[in-house]
Amino acid sequence: MSAELVRVDREPSGLAVLTVDAPPLNLYTGELQAHLRTALGLLAQDEPRALLIRAEGKSVSGGVDVSLFDAQNDKTAAKELFDVMLAIPDAIAAFEFPTVFAAHGLCLTWAFEVAVACDIILAADRAKFGLVERVVGLTPTMGGTQRLAARAGVGRAKEFVMTGATYDAATLERWNVVNRVFPSDGFDAAARAFATDLAEGPTQAHKATKRVLAHFEHGGVPEANEHITTIAAELFDTEDLRGAVKSFLTDGPGKATFTGR
Repeated sequence: MSAELVRVDREPSGLAVLTVDAPPLNLYTGELQAHLRTALGLLAQDEPRALLIRAEGKSVSGGVDVSLFDAQNDKTAAKELFDVMLAIPDAIAAFEFPTVFAAHGLCLTWAFEVAVACDIILAADRAKFGLVERVVGLTPTMGGTQRLAARAGVGRAKEFVMTGATYDAATLERWNVVNRVFPSDGFDAAARAFATDLAEGPTQAHKATKRVLAHFEHGGVPEANEHITTIAAELFDTEDLRGAVKSFLTDGPGKATFTGR
């Protein structure tokens, strides 16, 4: 995999760090798309305990290379392209392990759509976000509209997409889209520390949490209640729960370490 476009680094904690590095603007191109699909495929085959998605450069991304759209001759070709594009955030959303997106700067179109497919979005205080497809007469195609609506509500999603404006990190935190805002100085280290803490935590419990919330998203509290006791009970077959319970009883709370098993 070309180091200059996408790389995946594995850390001892079990954290995988996927870095987009396609200067100067990390634009979405056919080549970047291929490398992202390869990277996500490798992560699916050999699951980490958590994933951090980040980017190099001044911006997270300036958006999609518009020549990619210009190359589509008709709606059939366009749909084929959009289906492949949508599969990228869909693959991230399907991961059972925790996923964290770190936005250090301008984060437009495809990058924002990847961000809202992640479990948690961290932002530097100087970060800005936008779905600006309206400038080319398009609507977002990678699930960003509907995933934004799930976090912030339909009205906010309509505003965000229809205006094509950019919004700062504080605003999106207030909208419940961004989870945490950190100072720009030291942001990368703060994001890595946050994701590492998830990776070193009770991996199977994190997976169970995601399963419960997937049921909630599908059918609300009643459906989640139908599954929660079974999902939680299955954790009693994990080494992490058994060890953490014994650690709590022996040494008190907060002393347990987790292996992910």
